Amino acid sequence: MVNSDGLVDFLVIGGGTAGIVGAMTASGFGASTILVERDRTGGDCLWTGCVPSKTILSAAALAKTRRSPARNPTDRDTDDDADFTGVRERIARAIRTIEPADSPAALETAGVEVIAGSAAFTGPGTAEIGGRTIRFRQALIAVGAAPARPAVPGLPEASVLTSETIWDLETLPDRLTVIGGGPVACELSQAFARLGSEVRMIIRSRLLPKEDADAVAIVRRSLEADGVHIREQAAVTHAEDTTAGYRLFLDDGTSIEAGTVLFAAGRIPRTEGLGLDRIGVDLDERGQVLTDERMRTSNPLVWAAGDVTANPRFTHVAGVHASTAATNAVLGLNRRVSPVVPRVTYTSPELAAVGSSQTDHPRHRTRTVTHRHVDRAVTDERTDGFTSLTLGRGGKILGGTIVGPRAGESLAELALAVQKGLTTADIARTTHAYPTYSDGIWNAAIADVRERATAGPARLAVKTLAFLRRRRVGLHPGGNP
Repeated sequence: MVNSDGLVDFLVIGGGTAGIVGAMTASGFGASTILVERDRTGGDCLWTGCVPSKTILSAAALAKTRRSPARNPTDRDTDDDADFTGVRERIARAIRTIEPADSPAALETAGVEVIAGSAAFTGPGTAEIGGRTIRFRQALIAVGAAPARPAVPGLPEASVLTSETIWDLETLPDRLTVIGGGPVACELSQAFARLGSEVRMIIRSRLLPKEDADAVAIVRRSLEADGVHIREQAAVTHAEDTTAGYRLFLDDGTSIEAGTVLFAAGRIPRTEGLGLDRIGVDLDERGQVLTDERMRTSNPLVWAAGDVTANPRFTHVAGVHASTAATNAVLGLNRRVSPVVPRVTYTSPELAAVGSSQTDHPRHRTRTVTHRHVDRAVTDERTDGFTSLTLGRGGKILGGTIVGPRAGESLAELALAVQKGLTTADIARTTHAYPTYSDGIWNAAIADVRERATAGPARLAVKTLAFLRRRRVGLHPGGNP
């Protein structure tokens, strides 16, 4: 893969989603490309993130439907551990099915040379990989981020699970204490509660702090209905060993008994040891690689994408940003990444949002349809959610929030609307399949169009047109103009 002059066109460090997409994009444009991965290609998404977490959520939903309606969510059955073995097998099967698409073989078929090992920049245009020096024209940093670990006195770091190590559990925990209140914490809390664990969440601030409060309230009720105990505005100060695990002491003077502890609060970029200081790549105060809108770092020959940057840490963001970076690097373009980023918390119900909310811009209008008025939600008996649009002048769609089953799928329409600057009239004119959950978006759009058509200047214009039409009809016998 190295050119005849000893240079590789595009060096990619990291074999997760960003690295794979960036490498395949560059190679597809004819650039000689090397990808370096120290562990296994596929990254967090395949091995410890998207794939296993969505699989366990699906398995947990099935487990809930099999339970007796009268059973207490925190009661354990002797069958729970056997069921958990089945869950582990299902997760492994999903990973095996998806793994080939992210494998070194797939990369090599696409023309990418894959090198196993750790890489570090040694100077302008050079990197060392296992004692081998690679010269490169341009490079992409895509090393991702690792789960943050707590520094809690009395709580050994090795005894605390993270979103990476929780998949090593061989039996279902009797009690699981989750420290954190973001999407990962919510999803895993609900999954393990539905599988039969007694789950407690300890949250320093509040549940899903970035999301709309009304939407979060619905998710909270669902978590609590599944037996999750939620403790907000609380932080663990220290811990003590007990015969059954640990006693965690909180900053309000109370304490709780904890068996298995999962820390799911934040991630740290894996920039240590990369030698970024040697090539002039700037980091922020959290150690994240700084990039511009084109995904270029402070070194014009080096790009970055994925969780190692300060951008939203989603797999879909990593892929799009890496593709943009590689395209700009290889073709010399100046494409910018879009600020429109959809986000989904895959609890039941799902909470999906994109763009601005009324919390961001209180002066903007909102149009909300509760799912009591969405016929598909009525047929499914899942009417506890809602769809809300944030609107600007002329009904321009600035953002939206959806709470309900498959909200992430419905969100795609809103993401496109925000990206393209569409209005509620554009949505209202589009025929939607019936009955679907996307009727929430359609109904909200229609309601906004109707209101604006019968209020203020628009109402006057409609009345004027109606008056002129009546005059014209009156002037021509038979009603023909």
